[in-house]
Amino acid sequence: MFFLVAVLLLLGMVLGSVAHLPVSFTVLAAAGIAAWLGIFALRERLARRS
Repeated sequence: MFFLVAVLLLLGMVLGSVAHLPVSFTVLAAAGIAAWLGIFALRERLARRS
């Protein structure tokens, strides 16, 4: 999943509106999205076990 996020971020930097944003903001947004997906995956895994 993190590989997919990285690929989409790189694609966005090359082709999309992300290219017009500062790199530091883009990295911060990508880290936030990755953390959100990680927390979601952890919650789903814990919910299945109980």
